[in-house]
Amino acid sequence: MTTAIQSGDTISVHYTGKLENGEVFDSSEGGDPLKFTVGTGQLIKGFDTAVTGMKVGEKVTANIPPDEGYGQHSDEYIIEMPKAGIPEDMEIEKGLQIHLQDQNGQPVPGIIHEILDEVVKVDVNHPLSGKTLVFDIEIVEVGLEADAPHQHADDHECGCGHEH
Repeated sequence: MTTAIQSGDTISVHYTGKLENGEVFDSSEGGDPLKFTVGTGQLIKGFDTAVTGMKVGEKVTANIPPDEGYGQHSDEYIIEMPKAGIPEDMEIEKGLQIHLQDQNGQPVPGIIHEILDEVVKVDVNHPLSGKTLVFDIEIVEVGLEADAPHQHADDHECGCGHEH
């Protein structure tokens, strides 16, 4: 008898993440399954909830609202940068994606929201914030050993909620 997945279990899944309009933003298709420990914050809350209670070989389509995904889009995360701090040779335009750094030196993607006389407003909300996400999930393995904690060396964003 196969036991149901619960918080603390390390599992692997294949998944496809889509927006409500069907646009795919990430998928493990054609690659290795995603391995993670359920309920440890490695993935968005809605993903953990979706796999809890499932068994190997089962499939589910999970609709994940913003509050269980990347949160609501917030004006609090539209920051102002002095224009003087932007390199003169850098062309800036509304909608351009740029990379900033947080206080720990980690990359933070942002999108130029507005260009004013003295400042540039940059939206650093997660690109999937405010969106309902649809994940097709298939459980591949359960009972795996958790990976040792490590720091990711790059800023790869897979979209699945896995914090890189």
